[in-house]
Amino acid sequence: MKTSKETSQALVEKDQRNIWHHMSKYDSKREPMITTKAKGSWITDHNGNKYLDGMSGLWCVNVGYGREELAQAAYDQLKEMSYTSMSQSHLPAIKLAEKLNEMLNDEYMIFYSNSGSDANEVAFKVARQYHQQNGESLRYKFISRYRAYHGGSLGALAATGQSIRKYKYEPLTSGFLHVAPPDNYRRPEGQSIEEYNLQRAHEIEEKIVWEQKETIAAVIMEPVITGGGVLIPHPVYVEKVQEICNRHGVLLIIDEVICGFGRTGRTFGHMHYDIKPDIITMAKGLTSAYLPLSVTAVRKDIYESFNNTEENSHFRHVNTFGGNPAACAVALKNIEIMERENLTNRAAVLGEKLRDGLKELESHPYVGDIRNQGFVMGIEMVEDKTTKEPATEQRVGKIIADCKANGLIIGKNGDTVAGYNNILALCPPLSSTDEDLDFIVSIIKKVFKENGS
Repeated sequence: MKTSKETSQALVEKDQRNIWHHMSKYDSKREPMITTKAKGSWITDHNGNKYLDGMSGLWCVNVGYGREELAQAAYDQLKEMSYTSMSQSHLPAIKLAEKLNEMLNDEYMIFYSNSGSDANEVAFKVARQYHQQNGESLRYKFISRYRAYHGGSLGALAATGQSIRKYKYEPLTSGFLHVAPPDNYRRPEGQSIEEYNLQRAHEIEEKIVWEQKETIAAVIMEPVITGGGVLIPHPVYVEKVQEICNRHGVLLIIDEVICGFGRTGRTFGHMHYDIKPDIITMAKGLTSAYLPLSVTAVRKDIYESFNNTEENSHFRHVNTFGGNPAACAVALKNIEIMERENLTNRAAVLGEKLRDGLKELESHPYVGDIRNQGFVMGIEMVEDKTTKEPATEQRVGKIIADCKANGLIIGKNGDTVAGYNNILALCPPLSSTDEDLDFIVSIIKKVFKENGS
């Protein structure tokens, strides 16, 4: 709906007076975009302006906006039974857990929470307690990668490898270590991708050894570092990390919060590689953000270690809203839509078309690299293609602003690592039409052409 000029201004003033916006610098005069309607891949603001949402909200609206089936699933469940804590159980939670194991083609125990941060916090607590109860009480440390994002709560933020996100919130939870990620674009000249990725994997093993291997509980990683710049590893990296973890008794936690549910062109991102994670965390695309829900999937044999008669050996973690019946019902319907419309395969097709459509940008003076896996893409902007000096935030911001002025919302790896917030991000709904894709390509090409010197 389009509001009158007076009503529109009143909305803005109420917003400015009452809402503290996420990730936004203090600006009392900032006018937010107030979204009033959304359908498919498109959102409409309070002034009637339409935008293609090239970020699926926050990397999450995988099946697109306005799915009445999802609203109906939530409504029907809320009428039937609105709440049961997960210290007990309910039918949608049981059905969803069974479905997730079918999708994973394995047996995991499903622990429900609300967000990706929650899911990772559960993973850390499970890993530490597992080792304690397995007779290895010294294993408390976690290894993550710089530039990775694992959440905003104190433990998940400690795992995050983005210094700007942590600045002024430290000290955080202790026991979190970091190594360099596989950034194939910036690998040493003359080194093959395979050699470089194996070197990066061996750095994880070095960290395990140098930190005294019996103190390491787990390695946590996304299949693709998404919010940190869409850094895509070679398969040898991921598979070598699994081998290293197995050899040293270290658990492997795979963070599928963004990469899961078809985004990368596979059901889960880790399915691009020959690995079997010990713990898998998921959120966002699980419900396509129609309701909050997350999952920590724990390998069955790890769960069995909690079958211990000693006092306080049960997992003492509770989440009031985790596994909400309506959210579980929405997740089941969301997965049904994805399967019926073959959206995982659609993501692979759309990603290939997007890559082909933007190929000519490779010769643009300020484009250093274009990379994607499925329907998630990073466009790395540079000041100089030879030196690979990262583009200024002003140059990156201009591209984003010009895209928005032309009706396209795109993102970037904002507030991550100083000097390296230079990667544009694209993560449109998997349900996007061919016409939507043509629009995305045309606007990005137009904007880059206008910003060519």
